[in-house]
Amino acid sequence: MKKYAIILAAGKGTRMKSKLENKSKVSYEILKTPLVKYVLKALKPLNVDKIVTVVGFGGEVTKSIVEDESFVVWQHEQKGTGHAIMQASPALKGEEGSTIILCGDTPLLQSSTLEKLMLEHENNHNLLTVLGAKVPNPFGYGRLLQDENGDLLKIIEHKECNEEQLKIDVVNTGVYVFDNKLLFEYLDLIKPNNKAGEYYLTDLIEIFKNKGHKVGVSLMYGDEEMLGINDRVQLAYATKLMKNRINTKLMLSGVSIEDPDNTYIGADVVVAPDTIIKPNTTILGKTVIGERNIIGPNTYLENMEIGDDNEIIMSHLVDSTIGHDVKVGPFARMRGHAIVEANNKVGNFVELKGAHLHDGVKSAHLTYLGDCEIGDRTNVGCGTITANYDGYNKSRTVIGKDVFVGSGSIIIAPLEVKDNAFIAAGSTLNKDVEEDALAIARCKQENKIGYSHIIKARAKAKKENK
Repeated sequence: MKKYAIILAAGKGTRMKSKLENKSKVSYEILKTPLVKYVLKALKPLNVDKIVTVVGFGGEVTKSIVEDESFVVWQHEQKGTGHAIMQASPALKGEEGSTIILCGDTPLLQSSTLEKLMLEHENNHNLLTVLGAKVPNPFGYGRLLQDENGDLLKIIEHKECNEEQLKIDVVNTGVYVFDNKLLFEYLDLIKPNNKAGEYYLTDLIEIFKNKGHKVGVSLMYGDEEMLGINDRVQLAYATKLMKNRINTKLMLSGVSIEDPDNTYIGADVVVAPDTIIKPNTTILGKTVIGERNIIGPNTYLENMEIGDDNEIIMSHLVDSTIGHDVKVGPFARMRGHAIVEANNKVGNFVELKGAHLHDGVKSAHLTYLGDCEIGDRTNVGCGTITANYDGYNKSRTVIGKDVFVGSGSIIIAPLEVKDNAFIAAGSTLNKDVEEDALAIARCKQENKIGYSHIIKARAKAKKENK
């Protein structure tokens, strides 16, 4: 039987208190991943044949997030959940199969819960199944009223419950599975008979019951997964829960995290066993870390590929690749898809931007290497700059193998320094350097005896005259 999914992602998120006109609620991020991406990730193991995401406020932003994984439809007026499902009609109406409906602002939903829901829907021959949660404190939630067989009779909102119904601890999570053909057939029977003039999806429960169809409940335990993000307090709380979930999973897989409370790892990060992650480390994006690495402390990694047996300390690495036996940091920064091959040292306060360092390059400290390629075994002295920007264009520097770059050198791109060259300290280069050449580009030093006090007097007078 085919499976479909509808993600409700049209809401404005008024309680987020944003002044951004195109910021949809589901585009807010947890660990650099939009909320709706977590929902798509949870659906992936279900092998859904077609996913439809309903977008509305900030729809172009949401569309850009989901369109590689989902068909997109628009709800231009927010007139309730039932109305949102109506917008998916052109994509799904008349199809045989089951459709799961869930909200795009519920990032904590897990695949195992959704798989259990779909399986129970099928095995129990239900035509509608509601995902319920058994919670310790049901205050404020709609209660699921079930018969002696566990079938759903109705959903009763908290304010409408009598004293006995208030004791029910099984509540509505807002996740449903429908027979797809009946879902779109009966949507036309929903009427906006409420003060808001909206079409409520929950009205279908009574319609299905009146038609004699079997309506069941699938239970999850606890209320963590059902958390919807409505304000920034809930966003922060969900981030904490997600962080703990990810860190726990990694530690159980053989990764050491010395301070889980102060380690932030994204949902798409892969870390192999026997790697140690030290405190105050953030690892985000599609980062892959091999075995026996030491990461941190105080390190930021994003979209990295790191092999085995590396030590990365106090670094800020974005969209970069590191080989084996590399020492980075402390306080290094890499970005713009920097590539550092094997046996390199990228030391403290070294920044790489779009740089490719081949095997055995050493850059120990206080250096900026932008838009450059540096050959094997080259040593880059302290305070070196590859000046890659002329105010209009970015240009590239190429430095060959076994080159010695003296401290305080400025290399103005575009420029090539060939193999085995030696650049004297303090040089400013604007011409290519041939193989085996010594490049010196600095003025002859002149010492004017007794002139220091004149310079100081001039500076003092200038300050007093301001």
